[in-house]
Amino acid sequence: MVDVVVLFFPVAVLIITIAFALGLSARLAGLPPLVGFLMAGFALRAMGVQADPIVQMAADLGITLLMFTIGLKLKIQTLARPVVWAGTSLHTVLVTAGAVITLLGLGAVGVASLADLDVRTVLLIAFALSFSSTVFAVKILEESGDQSANFGKVTIGVLIMQDLFAVIFLALSAGAVPTPLAIALLLLIPARPLLHRIAAASGHGELLVVCGLFLAVVVGYGAFNFTGVKGDLGALVIGVIVGGHPKSKELTQALFGFKELLLVGFFVNVGLSGSLTFSAAGTAALLLIVLPLKVVLYFLIFTRFGLRARGSTLASLSLANFSEFGLIVTAVGVSLGWLEPHWLITFALALSASLVIASPFCTRGYRIYERLADRLRRFERPTASNAAAALDLRDVDALIFGMGRVGTGAYQYLAEHLGPRVVGLDHDLDQVRRHNEAGRAVVHGDGIDHELWDVLHPKLHALPLVVLALRDHSSNMDVIRLLNTHDYCGVIAAAGTFGDQVAELKAAGARVVHNFYAEAGAGLAEHALSALRDDLDVQPTPAA
Repeated sequence: MVDVVVLFFPVAVLIITIAFALGLSARLAGLPPLVGFLMAGFALRAMGVQADPIVQMAADLGITLLMFTIGLKLKIQTLARPVVWAGTSLHTVLVTAGAVITLLGLGAVGVASLADLDVRTVLLIAFALSFSSTVFAVKILEESGDQSANFGKVTIGVLIMQDLFAVIFLALSAGAVPTPLAIALLLLIPARPLLHRIAAASGHGELLVVCGLFLAVVVGYGAFNFTGVKGDLGALVIGVIVGGHPKSKELTQALFGFKELLLVGFFVNVGLSGSLTFSAAGTAALLLIVLPLKVVLYFLIFTRFGLRARGSTLASLSLANFSEFGLIVTAVGVSLGWLEPHWLITFALALSASLVIASPFCTRGYRIYERLADRLRRFERPTASNAAAALDLRDVDALIFGMGRVGTGAYQYLAEHLGPRVVGLDHDLDQVRRHNEAGRAVVHGDGIDHELWDVLHPKLHALPLVVLALRDHSSNMDVIRLLNTHDYCGVIAAAGTFGDQVAELKAAGARVVHNFYAEAGAGLAEHALSALRDDLDVQPTPAA
């Protein structure tokens, strides 16, 4: 064991160094760091580094934890929505058919790498191309804070449906056949109270992290894999079972950093999966022709099922890529002799290229929609929900963007001093319902929605106070820019986590900025001093 560690350590130093350097370069270039991690894998392969079992193990564990944390936040009713189950099924069929026609057509006109493919081979490649990357899309949604938005929930629902399609394929192929013991997995449903008690008893520290690993890897992945069912699906199912417990949110946060680190291994490992060749790169470039078809079909299907143009655009851009599950499908095809081995490298290159292409579109998705809003809204159905129309700012003294913990605290304080003249705004429908049931005036809407600002613009001059409590710093900055664009003259208050964020918010025009870390101690001391004064006020006068 010691010899293995000694041998692996220099390789680990090289992998970490290259991954950090290229990840940082990607971030400085305005791309997600995961693009740099993919490039690190290809660079390491070119330097002679081979795919390592330890890196592969980290990648597999990262995917397992990703599926588990998705399950923790997933609501079953999301999958029951027609836009998810019917929309995903329709999209898979149409993209697969379109890709088959495209690949056969390219082969017919003389493209050498596609000329000799039979229908079964083309069908398998086309099916693999129909998937979108769960890892990439969830990362994009997490970074933008949109995982709780309506379109974010639809996006995650689509990804899970696609993952289920992949699991069905794996089960029907010779690669994974469930054993009769798989029926015993149904016992996990009545075991839900026990799993909840285990999570509750794990406290708040390192034991909670180990608890998350135990539930995801042992109970979820292990039990499903032992019975011949895909282990990652087991991690997702256990996440769903545990997800109803109040501890699930804390569990998600506890695993966040660990999961992020392990996912670096996944992206590096994709790049390490094969050597770059001109032939593979050329064929991969041809496969990218399918990407525009995927995006257009996503957008049309989403709008036909009643999503608004804005959410349909952002969801479509998040899904405008190829998938790691498509890579798994390709690997199974290679192992069964249905595909030539070079297709695994080709698909890995196409996957990597699709993520590089999709990244700038995803990070600039809001701005892309703003530029094309008038054209894209023509595709909306008349019945598409428009929450912006419900926002009434008459006699309102304060509007709060984001009704999470910070926004709720601000709402409570302002409502005590301003009475009913406070309105909250949040893009999470479930969150809005909970606030409404608690008697708070909260409406559904997104702070950077074009149509919302069409409603807000004529009323902003009469609004004295805007509080920004959105989940991520970039969204708060975007709202300030929109306020400035519409010549808002009232008070803007915002919250920042780090010093550089506080400086940015102030420079952008926020008059009041609360620094969580810097002012938490001051707030605690203020309450402590108030309690001390109360105690001194009630002390009896000492006897003479």
